[in-house]
Amino acid sequence: MEYSSKASRIKLLALDIDGVLTDGGLHYGSKGEIVKVFNSLDGFGVKLAKLSGIEVAIITSRTSDMVAARAADLGISHVYQGVPDKRALLASLLEKLGYGWPGVAFMGDDLVDLPAMIRCGMAIAPANAHAQVKTRAHYVTQAKGGDGAVREAIEHILTAQGKLEAIINSYVDQA
Repeated sequence: MEYSSKASRIKLLALDIDGVLTDGGLHYGSKGEIVKVFNSLDGFGVKLAKLSGIEVAIITSRTSDMVAARAADLGISHVYQGVPDKRALLASLLEKLGYGWPGVAFMGDDLVDLPAMIRCGMAIAPANAHAQVKTRAHYVTQAKGGDGAVREAIEHILTAQGKLEAIINSYVDQA
């Protein structure tokens, strides 16, 4: 099945953080705290997905107050940090939401993401993902993680669902 067909069924988009919503760099502040940089294009993409009826989840193996703050800013209620087994966590979330695996997309960039990615209906990787992850992804974005890759993936899903053009027109009509 081609990736556009897979994208048309997506009800839930699960995202890793480092290397997906960020560039993967670990920037340390003066007190040793990790500072993450998020892209506003990705943030607006998440808001578009939510407005279009697609639920968004964050599943990351690290823990950060910055992730919690960014998720709150974007209205993401499914936020799971410090997760050693992303596939098991996602299975639990699907049971809670009543969704099946074919309706889920997972976007990850490294080997730790593969178990969840390959189980989902659609596996997505940013351009700068590890080669083994890109090989197994149904869709690889042209943009790098932290540089609009999430927005690109969301727009691909919304296009496959026939929703993107109406969203764009709603902004054009306001002009």
